[in-house]
Amino acid sequence: MKHARAELSLLAKRPRPMTVAGIMSGTSADGIDVALVRIAPAKRTPVASPDVPQLRLLAHVAVPYPAAVRKRVLQAMNAKDESVAELSRLHWRLGQLYADAVDLALKKYPMHLDLIGCHGQTIYHQGAPQRTLGGNVACTWQMGEASEIAARLGVPVVSDFRPADLAAGGQGAPLVPLLDYAVFRHAKRNRVLQNLGGIGNLTVVPAHDASEDVFAFDTGPANMVIDAIVTACCNKKYDARGAMAARGHVLTSVVEECLSQDFFRLPPPKSAGREEFGREFSARFLARCRKHSSRVEDAVATATALTAASIGIAWKRFVQPALRNAPTDYIVAGGGANNLTLLQMIHEELAAFGNITLRTSDDFGMPTAAKEAMAFALLAYQTWQGLPGNLPRATGAQRPVILGKITYA
Repeated sequence: MKHARAELSLLAKRPRPMTVAGIMSGTSADGIDVALVRIAPAKRTPVASPDVPQLRLLAHVAVPYPAAVRKRVLQAMNAKDESVAELSRLHWRLGQLYADAVDLALKKYPMHLDLIGCHGQTIYHQGAPQRTLGGNVACTWQMGEASEIAARLGVPVVSDFRPADLAAGGQGAPLVPLLDYAVFRHAKRNRVLQNLGGIGNLTVVPAHDASEDVFAFDTGPANMVIDAIVTACCNKKYDARGAMAARGHVLTSVVEECLSQDFFRLPPPKSAGREEFGREFSARFLARCRKHSSRVEDAVATATALTAASIGIAWKRFVQPALRNAPTDYIVAGGGANNLTLLQMIHEELAAFGNITLRTSDDFGMPTAAKEAMAFALLAYQTWQGLPGNLPRATGAQRPVILGKITYA
């Protein structure tokens, strides 16, 4: 099978324009984003370094999870003990909810749909192999039954994108860099795309047109710890616009202690999730904060500062050395793009690095909440055409691979 990569081109269908729905539900587990995207083929489609298609966002719909579903998803994430029956039921219920979300989008914005790409809800992600039952195992699990979506909507579904990259020696993440390269590359400006979801991840697109120089990695927690503290202490989902953090005082010693963890020193490629920065980490973090202050605002400000400082460390160690001698746009997307206190802290972290302009993806016509859903529309299109969707330098995979599994209607 050593010639399999060369033979991938034989599998490729003749590219044609398609309308694709991308479905994304992230580690914050706050709901479902659906992006309806028109994708036109590139002029050329070499396998090793794909010329990426042209994308146009037609519509975006955000659907919150029902409260009981969100609670159940958060309980299932990285759980030590779970009922197999309950996990199976959750898997199928999420499939129903994804179908509902796409159906809602199509009723609001009627159009013919050719394909659906569904990321699913990550319940567990372990990108690095660990010794298990006599073997070394890396694994990932995204819930949401694709057959439910295909049957309801009568449209083929591409799902389960991450395992193919894991099997090729990668971390299975991040997978958004192909979209970042497709939409944001610029011949004269460096572009650094920062997603601020539950986890923070960034993509570095140097100022020229070569996908092999693009790299990406997770920077650490983005909203995950902030949200956990606000939920535990105030019974709210998040710190709206960073108002609580703005009233708080940053406990610098707590931030410094957290940044001593190995994860922040590891070079890319690297990925993280609730396994590293979920409820156990957040509980320890809050306990550390309470040793210094009883004010919830101080804990929220400190969690916000941790996110900003982790990005600053990533920039100094890994991003700045890779940038071309050109102006740099730092482009933010995800829920954290609405946190004004977080954006200000990030701006302060990056101010020392020179000619950097902080922008959001909205400035480029891409709603911050729609970006990841668009990415999985693009990845579904790549899969349908028999083309790879991962960038090996971003994930650490040994080669480009076709991602995902196709469920036919």
